[in-house]
Amino acid sequence: MKHTNRFLFLLLLLGIHYSSIAQTQIKKAAIDWGEEYSEPAGTFLSKIISSQGNGFYALREKRVGSLLGNVNKIFVEHYSSKNRKLLKSKQVDLRYKKKERVFEDVILLGGKLQLLTSFHNEAKKKNYLFAQSISTKSLSPSKDLKKIGEIETINAFKEGSFDLHISRDSSKILIMNQLPYQRTQPERFAMQVFDNDFNSIWSRNIVLPYNDQQFEIEEYRVDGAGNVYLLGLLYLNGIREEKRGKPNYQYLILSYPADGSKSKEYKIKLDEKFITDLTFRISKEGLLVCSGFYSEQGAYSIKGTYFFQLNPETREVRNQNLKAFSLNFLVDDFSTGKQRRIQKANEKGTLKREPELQRYALDDLILRSDGGVVLIAEQYFVQERTNRDFYTNNSTTDFYYNYNDIIVVNIRPNGEIEWASRIPKRQVTTNDGGYYSSYAMSIVSDKLYFVFNDNGRNYEEKRRVQGLYNFNGNRSIIAVAEISKNGEVKVEPLFENREADIITRPKVCKQTGKRKMIIYGERGRRYRFAQLEFLPIGKI
Repeated sequence: MKHTNRFLFLLLLLGIHYSSIAQTQIKKAAIDWGEEYSEPAGTFLSKIISSQGNGFYALREKRVGSLLGNVNKIFVEHYSSKNRKLLKSKQVDLRYKKKERVFEDVILLGGKLQLLTSFHNEAKKKNYLFAQSISTKSLSPSKDLKKIGEIETINAFKEGSFDLHISRDSSKILIMNQLPYQRTQPERFAMQVFDNDFNSIWSRNIVLPYNDQQFEIEEYRVDGAGNVYLLGLLYLNGIREEKRGKPNYQYLILSYPADGSKSKEYKIKLDEKFITDLTFRISKEGLLVCSGFYSEQGAYSIKGTYFFQLNPETREVRNQNLKAFSLNFLVDDFSTGKQRRIQKANEKGTLKREPELQRYALDDLILRSDGGVVLIAEQYFVQERTNRDFYTNNSTTDFYYNYNDIIVVNIRPNGEIEWASRIPKRQVTTNDGGYYSSYAMSIVSDKLYFVFNDNGRNYEEKRRVQGLYNFNGNRSIIAVAEISKNGEVKVEPLFENREADIITRPKVCKQTGKRKMIIYGERGRRYRFAQLEFLPIGKI
């Protein structure tokens, strides 16, 4: 999930508060739909790139074969913010000197749209990465093609790939690519750090301190000073499975300073507890603010939060804290009967093991202005079911994509849990990759807003069943959940998707202003945008 304006989120909070759901029309947002368009055959909108001036820019792609195939054509589109009118659509030519390049991405960097492409030179056995600025008026790329990456390749089928990360202040960009190495040996990478005009600041080839069976990179970041940090998993004895119910891995942070000094290593472990998810951000002061979840049962459930701050210069660890969720929060989505039985067992002291939250993926870590953080996670998992025809012996396999509850955890600078809240949601779809599932998020002053597709029956006055009706495309509405600064949750239906004759794609929606989000929806080849405005208190 990609979210903007994260650092406006200033939370002044009291106590622990658990989910409360309001199903009344509380008018927290107003939506205004633009006109309907028909997309070119075989294309799909892949993302909203950015909002600039009085408009926003979107990326449209056409792939060969399937969504997982190679990009055949790309279009950059410019829409008006006022009425979401399509102002211009331009196919971007991927050829250079009569040679076809591979599309990588279009990004916003330093206020400019940048086209990233790669090209495999078979004669030199190298794969090159190029950057070109795109005019916000003509939507045409500049003729100046700047090489920003290079990989030695074995053949056309093993070209190698490039990864990038933009610093929090958008002043630096990190380009990383893997270098050739022998299996069971440490992996090798090329690192290049540029400013936001793609002027090189430093470059270095690195060798990881552990072989490829032991170490796996999870994420990497660059700060405003050009320092690079890698977070990864170190597997003990090269074994990637659990060992006798105990963690067989630990997290590791590797730092590569911009001044060229020796890299440093920071090991992170919790004795016999499992760190099930961990991420980090770089504060304005240069501290690595790390947080995630831990478990006492295994790698796929969570019991509470883990938090610490690391000074990469002195290696000092500050405010390290491990905090379990309350029993009430852990059983919040259980049936009333099961909650009652667990609570009674807990009161009698006969509860053998506290339950844990299952299969939650950490989506985001938001830095608070005071050094604390907010964690956002969603229950996500895929189920595979195979059915065999008794008469023909033919089998079919279906994949069920589960995007369920969202949890939001607010953590003080000392690692204590301020509050933990749950947004109830059930989205289970088949063989679609969760195309219309998950959520979009906006940060508005001291509140969080989550926008997602839901089943309209969840908002009827007389509910026939306990629990939630599933969203699977039928009876679809857009719901908005608001989390206030004290952790209170309110959920309301915004409108029925059939009113706009579309189904919203939350993964594409994007916050474009302090109180505004662009909503994207489609049905068949028809699509349209809307502007969602989160209203100030008292305004209807």
